[in-house]
Amino acid sequence: MYAIIETGGKQLKVEEGQTIYVEKLNAEAGETVTFDKVLFVGGTDDVKIGSPLVDGASVTAKVVEHGRGKKIIVFKLKKRKNYRRKQGHRQPFTKVTVEKINA
Repeated sequence: MYAIIETGGKQLKVEEGQTIYVEKLNAEAGETVTFDKVLFVGGTDDVKIGSPLVDGASVTAKVVEHGRGKKIIVFKLKKRKNYRRKQGHRQPFTKVTVEKINA
């Protein structure tokens, strides 16, 4: 069974036992979080499609850790104007393990 959830402005396909990286959540490591924005539940004979959300469906997951992604370089340049700006960025993330899909 799998579900499509929305979190952090992104849509993710998740299955039970899967470990995923999502935008940073306000939860400590070891806590349980619930994703209520479920768009689709399927994988068995019973398929539920939301319009836009599936009523009564949720996904529970356990927070494993928090971290920051790889550094990317943001470089701005205006040619012939002696304008150069170099800036680094590391996006924070939360690593969670999906425990149960409640449909």
